Amino acid sequence: MTRNTLIKNARIVNEGKIVEGDIYIENNIIKEIDSSISVKSADIMVIDAEGNYVFPGMIDDQVHFREPGLTHKANIETESKAAIAGGITSFIEMPNTNPQTTTLEKLEEKFDIAAKSSYANYSFMFGGTNDNLDEILKVDPKTVAGLKLFLGSSTGNMLVDDPKVIEKIFSSTDMVISVHCEDEATIKENLAKYEAEYGDDIPMEMHPIIRSEEACYKSSSKAIELAKKTGARLHVFHLSTGKETNLFTNKIPLKDKKITAEVCIHHLWFSDEDYAKKGSHIKWNPAVKTADDRAQLWKALLDDRIDVIATDHAPHTLEEKNNPYTKAPSGGPLVQHALMALMEAHHQGKISVEKIVEKACHNPAILFNVEKRGYIKEGYFADLVIVDPQSPWTVNKSNILYKCGWSPFEGSTFKSRITHTFVNGKLVYNNFNVLDVKAGERLTFDR
Repeated sequence: MTRNTLIKNARIVNEGKIVEGDIYIENNIIKEIDSSISVKSADIMVIDAEGNYVFPGMIDDQVHFREPGLTHKANIETESKAAIAGGITSFIEMPNTNPQTTTLEKLEEKFDIAAKSSYANYSFMFGGTNDNLDEILKVDPKTVAGLKLFLGSSTGNMLVDDPKVIEKIFSSTDMVISVHCEDEATIKENLAKYEAEYGDDIPMEMHPIIRSEEACYKSSSKAIELAKKTGARLHVFHLSTGKETNLFTNKIPLKDKKITAEVCIHHLWFSDEDYAKKGSHIKWNPAVKTADDRAQLWKALLDDRIDVIATDHAPHTLEEKNNPYTKAPSGGPLVQHALMALMEAHHQGKISVEKIVEKACHNPAILFNVEKRGYIKEGYFADLVIVDPQSPWTVNKSNILYKCGWSPFEGSTFKSRITHTFVNGKLVYNNFNVLDVKAGERLTFDR
């Protein structure tokens, strides 16, 4: 295999600028960036980027790859393959697998699986429960992305609902605590009301009314209040309401923020108007809400109250998704199409490519202290994505790589496409072909 690569004539997107130039990769590292590089060697692959963009690989801070225990839906191998096809070169996976990742033993078992099977770089969140504080305190923050708490129930039943336990966890760890915020009591009350009216077959349009703005705001505001009281480092996952965006600040740099926020692709793309056509295929927790909520999420993303864009990739089989409302699980597959959806938003004038890179590459690296990734810099790992902004293609069954075999974007035509993905200097994806190169490495953290 060719060890070194020279990318010529690229539009390099990094740290708020677009610079035309060349990138030389030696082994797994970005060796040189310059306006024109000439390397004389037989052992070199030259790629002419022809004025296409080169982005740092995306770092997705929230995915569910379903391994172990739920591998009929997905596994680390299949979903990491889809991720690199979508320009995501590093992922942080969630603990609600089976068994749950709530002991150090189970955590290391997942790292062992990924070491053998992942196409992308990987880390895992450690799961907090009502009774595993002792295990939380054993976690080495240099080797694990962070801690995940479900303050609203989701796949895997990891609800943490004891206020004393939550406060104890917040007070006891310096790790980033990432939270899913929905108030369980509010949701249960709303669900009971609609079950009484419709039984199991509740119209899908009721989902954002059952898992309401109130349920989200009540939980996230309470988590933020507790973080301020305890000094905890809090990261609020998947904001879905405009109201919640006002809980966050843009007055200080990200590196100094103690309380941060994420928004996911589906909450930026869909609205409640799409339930009529898409049904359970856009059923997520938290729910996709109104077009006004979506507009406010975009505003908060662009003015830096929201820090990170992620996917919350959470595949289920079509058979599972096609159940009636009360039995259809929430979640959907997104890693393969997230960057192209963001590029589509760019073409629509909603976001610059520089801002996409800031929110999907730079900021996750800052927020989680990821070592030497998320930027195009000399000495950094060569996780790179070449994006052709004018090469349309349509999402259909034949080009979907998820194990579950479907996408909420089916039928969508994207103007941009990913032509090449590099993970640790190795070419792993080339024009709709995933190469059989499992180049992923365990992420490390500068803490």
